[in-house]
Amino acid sequence: MKRVFTIVLLCYCAYLRSAYADSCGASGIALQVLGSGGPEVQGKRASSSYLIWQDGKARVLVDSGGGSPLRFGESGADFVDLDVVLFTHLHADHSAGFPSLIKSAYFQDRRRPLPVFGPPGNTAFPATTAFVKAMFDEKQGAFRYLSDYINPKAQSSYKIQAHDVALKADEARMIFSNERLRVTAMQVIHGGIPAVAYRVDVAGKSVVFSGDTGGENGNLEKLAKGADLFVAHNAVPEGTTGFILKLHMPPSVIGRIAATAGVKQLVLSHRMLRTLGHEAETQAAIGASYHGPVAFADDLSCFPIH
Repeated sequence: MKRVFTIVLLCYCAYLRSAYADSCGASGIALQVLGSGGPEVQGKRASSSYLIWQDGKARVLVDSGGGSPLRFGESGADFVDLDVVLFTHLHADHSAGFPSLIKSAYFQDRRRPLPVFGPPGNTAFPATTAFVKAMFDEKQGAFRYLSDYINPKAQSSYKIQAHDVALKADEARMIFSNERLRVTAMQVIHGGIPAVAYRVDVAGKSVVFSGDTGGENGNLEKLAKGADLFVAHNAVPEGTTGFILKLHMPPSVIGRIAATAGVKQLVLSHRMLRTLGHEAETQAAIGASYHGPVAFADDLSCFPIH
């Protein structure tokens, strides 16, 4: 009886994985939100993380906050398929899930390098290369037992290849490309935290990720110009004042940027307790300047790009 129950359970789990995979990105291009929340566990959402799907395969992972590795598994994504990982910045709610994802990948058969891109460091934050080393270095890493993934002399089926995206103030640079996609990066302002926004172009479609930013340096308007989908972070409500506006965009700024860039669809994520329940006010503030479709993300929300 126990054996029968186990078989049924395994079959059901396989069915769920298949159902999620079939529901997002089975054909064409789609964005899937793995984590739609911020750093608050009380919001009952995984922290920031996103996938871009192409024809049933998850090709791009943007951020990997707490809880997102579970959502990655629930989505039906396969670590083997990832072409690139992008970090907008290295706050814990955007990066803490990464070592869990790497450990999970130990049980899969990836056989090509994993390029990882993120911001450079400053006195308060490590550069992305230092962040990866701090986790996986064979002598000093927090998870040194996984050092094979960065040690060039160790035997492993793939290596993590970390890169720091150091940009001039208004520079837009293509940082990664392969036969399927290309990634362009620009610097954004997130207080004193090094931060990068990304544009992913794949199969004639484009998705732009603002990351956390006050949006005041004008780069998002350039990066998102004509984008099919713009993912912006709804971390503060309209009417917010003070220093926090250096960290996050209020809805009116999101709407202005989306309108100026002429994006075709806007997805609001990084939804924190202070913005949950204020969707009507948020929509109204955005709608004062942006008249395209606006969607509020939840964990595992899927947005096909037509």
